[in-house]
Amino acid sequence: MTGRIRSEIPLPPHRQSCDTVALSTLRTPPHHLPHEKCAVRSFPLPLALTARLSPVVVLACAGWALTSGPAAPPAAAGHRTAQSSPAGSSSAAPSSTAAANAYATAPAPCSGVPGDTVESLVPGAKTAGKEIPSTDTRLRRTCSWNALHGYDYRWLDVSFEISPSEQEARKEYEQRVAERGGGGAVPGLGDGAYSVVNLTTEDKQQTREGVVLARVANAIVVVTYSGSDFESKQAPGTDEINKGAIKAAKSAVAALGEGRG
Repeated sequence: MTGRIRSEIPLPPHRQSCDTVALSTLRTPPHHLPHEKCAVRSFPLPLALTARLSPVVVLACAGWALTSGPAAPPAAAGHRTAQSSPAGSSSAAPSSTAAANAYATAPAPCSGVPGDTVESLVPGAKTAGKEIPSTDTRLRRTCSWNALHGYDYRWLDVSFEISPSEQEARKEYEQRVAERGGGGAVPGLGDGAYSVVNLTTEDKQQTREGVVLARVANAIVVVTYSGSDFESKQAPGTDEINKGAIKAAKSAVAALGEGRG
């Protein structure tokens, strides 16, 4: 009698039966199913017949639930996924670039070389030096000292350059070293240092120039030291210029290290 009465109740078009809904819930996420209760929709049936059919429908739904078991709620599945993620995932790790940036701005360059060093390398120059205008003083600052002492002319430049990251600073440093062949490494200076000395002649006047490149984290120090003798038309010796450039570079790197974050 109960089975005959249930078969006479028409289901809505394109709808699943109560039993089918319960089975589908176990196989597909709940959000794909219509938000309906597992029960027969209201129809204009006599009150007595409705009261007799309701327990039958409820028992049928309960039978499917007991035999199939409850489906795991989506929140629990998501919780298990979060627990399976490694504790040291990249999303929780701090930015390696931010951690590697020891310097955010370039320091004052004219205070990077002590006064006594300036006097020994550039006799007659003002120890305060003169800062060269820069388009962005946060990223690049340069100080210059130059003087003519008798017939001897000396010129010293010290620059501080800040790169966005240590990786970019290393790449820039290596590129500049490759462009200046014939030099050699300077041990014990920063994270890497290189020096080279070149001789040029113009209108029979010789000029010898030494350049030192030094990298410290994401900063690059560039020292240029040159000299000429206008009386003899000769240039100072290679050893003198090279040692003078390295001496200034050591002072500049030490000054840079004082402002390291």
